[in-house]
Amino acid sequence: MDVIDQLHAVRSGKLSRRAFNRSLMALGIGLTAVPLGARRALAAPEDHPTFFTWGGFDIPELFVEYQAKHGEMPNFSTFGGSEEALVKLRSGFVADVSHPCLSGVPRWVETGLFQPIDTSRLSNWPNVMPELYNADFNQTEGKFWLVPFDWGQTSITYRTDLFDLQGEESWAMLSDQRHAGRLGMLSSGGDAWWCGAIMAGVPLSEIATEDAFTRISDFMRAQRPLIRIYTDDTTSLEQALASGELVAAMTWNSSAVTLRAQDVPVAFAQPKEGALTWVCGVMLHKDAPHLDRAYDVIDSLISVPSGIFNIGTYGYGHSNMKAFDNFDEATLRGLGLSKNPIEILQAGHFMTPQSADWEARMNSTWEKIKAGF
Repeated sequence: MDVIDQLHAVRSGKLSRRAFNRSLMALGIGLTAVPLGARRALAAPEDHPTFFTWGGFDIPELFVEYQAKHGEMPNFSTFGGSEEALVKLRSGFVADVSHPCLSGVPRWVETGLFQPIDTSRLSNWPNVMPELYNADFNQTEGKFWLVPFDWGQTSITYRTDLFDLQGEESWAMLSDQRHAGRLGMLSSGGDAWWCGAIMAGVPLSEIATEDAFTRISDFMRAQRPLIRIYTDDTTSLEQALASGELVAAMTWNSSAVTLRAQDVPVAFAQPKEGALTWVCGVMLHKDAPHLDRAYDVIDSLISVPSGIFNIGTYGYGHSNMKAFDNFDEATLRGLGLSKNPIEILQAGHFMTPQSADWEARMNSTWEKIKAGF
């Protein structure tokens, strides 16, 4: 790989949406080694809004339009998990724009810390896919709480040369006795429990029922002896797949992108039961100190240049339909995407909001299962 490819692989490989931010040092080195163009100092940092985001999204490539308009980047504050972010905001931290995920919107709105977004102020809004924002819990009086920016899938990355695939790609691959001890799982309940529901045949609309808890927990306990690694360190999963220690693992889109960049023969499965689909985006603080420029941050994130980078480098979907026009079908299929992203969204399973009590019970049960109880 050339230097740019290596930088992209580092960014993709180090990006973790649920684990702590592990990539800042590597990302900083990459940006120093590969200049991204001069930045004109037209305004002091205090004149720019703050974007509160996951590590890996605080980079120039996502703010081409913002920089063209203002000559500088916005300010950034990063977090490693959505709960961590919400606790910080509740404690009084004010960020103009924050980056939660759609299934968490009701809990974030309940804090009273956010304002609905006036989409008429976003030039790129007409190209945003309605399928990503039209949930009832995401709107009030014709305005939306969250503007979708990035989306993707939790599925299975597997070694095409080592995993003996028989028949269609399926979630059953992660409970295949023939590969016992060579399978990996993301350890966060925010991924594993929902995917466990799909594996156990539980409709996600019924995930909070007593029957669902029993069926999912029974399935995950039966699966546990087959799993070699539970971790949210995606780099560890990727290294284990690259070495052949693992032949298949639950991952996000980005892991397959990273491994292919290293010439590791992998595929990102499109299981016949459907992948788990997540959608994240941006919300606007009710006391945003830089409201006009906050809208420019949002508009830049949902722009075509942002989408091209997000798709091509991280392997994640983007909310702007026009961004997909810049890739051929073969490339998109390899990322678990499509020229017609709606078909991918319709084939998957969306995470939906749950109560705080459900989250606590799910996480407690899942931790016990991982510990062998």
